[in-house]
Amino acid sequence: MDELDLLKKDWDRNGDKYPKLTYNEIYKMILKKSSSIVKWIFIISLLEFAFWFGIAFLLKGTSYSNKIKELDINNVLIPISIISYAVLIYFFYLFYRNYKRISVTDSSKQLMENILKTRRTVKYYVIFNLASLIIGAFIGSFYALNHDPGFSDKLQLATANGEVFKFYSAIIIVIVLILIATIGFLLLFYWLIYGILLKRLNRNYNELKKLEV
Repeated sequence: MDELDLLKKDWDRNGDKYPKLTYNEIYKMILKKSSSIVKWIFIISLLEFAFWFGIAFLLKGTSYSNKIKELDINNVLIPISIISYAVLIYFFYLFYRNYKRISVTDSSKQLMENILKTRRTVKYYVIFNLASLIIGAFIGSFYALNHDPGFSDKLQLATANGEVFKFYSAIIIVIVLILIATIGFLLLFYWLIYGILLKRLNRNYNELKKLEV
């Protein structure tokens, strides 16, 4: 429970025992809370990027990495990676800019606008990451199905047995299930981390609306 919530509980229990805070005092509390929340959003986004980058680095030289090379997918993977990194860096910049803007905001109206901007930025950031995952999965699956010698052998066997439809159906089901599981995991992660922070930020927004009444 944060400082402002504790004060509200004390006011409700003790009535006139505590002096009423002024508009500026309440605003400064909300500003401090909002700035801290947006700072943590920025830090967590960087840690998330470092985590996935670290995994990609650790996979280099492994059988998985060698398998990717065999698929001859670098001509597609490298441009996509460059674009993805560029977009992520832009999001990091937006998170940092939102933090700096909120830190120096001098009016409740402007703070409310900055909170809304931060919420939109996080929303688009999550959508971009999930969209990148889905697109990457489809591209990887397409290249695997068209360049993996093992797949060609299994396809020929399925064709000879008259089970081509069954063969492709099984592959599609496996890909979809893995994708659903991965997206579900990421959504849970984003809900636990960014969702909680945004919920607190939204609470600050509602407090500011009350100040403006």
